[in-house]
Amino acid sequence: MQIKKHLGLVLLIGLMSGCATTAPELTPMEIQSMQTRSFEEEKSIVFGSVVSVFQDLGYQIDSADLATGLITSESPADSVSSWATALTGMRQVTQTRATAFVEEVGARVNVRLNFLVMNQLSGGYGQSDRQDQPITDVEIYQNAFERIENAIFVRSDA
Repeated sequence: MQIKKHLGLVLLIGLMSGCATTAPELTPMEIQSMQTRSFEEEKSIVFGSVVSVFQDLGYQIDSADLATGLITSESPADSVSSWATALTGMRQVTQTRATAFVEEVGARVNVRLNFLVMNQLSGGYGQSDRQDQPITDVEIYQNAFERIENAIFVRSDA
């Protein structure tokens, strides 16, 4: 029985590491450029629009403070069960964390978004491990900013 558990764990780790893909390395400036947009609107309207979009995307708002401009949120947790779970007792829970920083810079309001995938692994013997992976897919950020622009448009016409 112990051999089966260890073999299952080795298979699970092998499958997980084999499935990992490596994206081209981005420079800090490229990451900042992808994650940041500037708007010509009041901070309160932009801030409310970001909160609304996060909620529309299914995130639960953990904190939102207009004075500091910081918004933190998380997606619902997704627990993955498979044959490996039954074989090894290992369980994987995946969640996405989204944060935003909204700041006034002169006459403009800048928004910087950050999305992060959190993978929590836990075993039947109480051990756990967490691996966080930044999301660097430009389309994810473009989609979020398009939604924010639409929300700003709706709020500024009201």
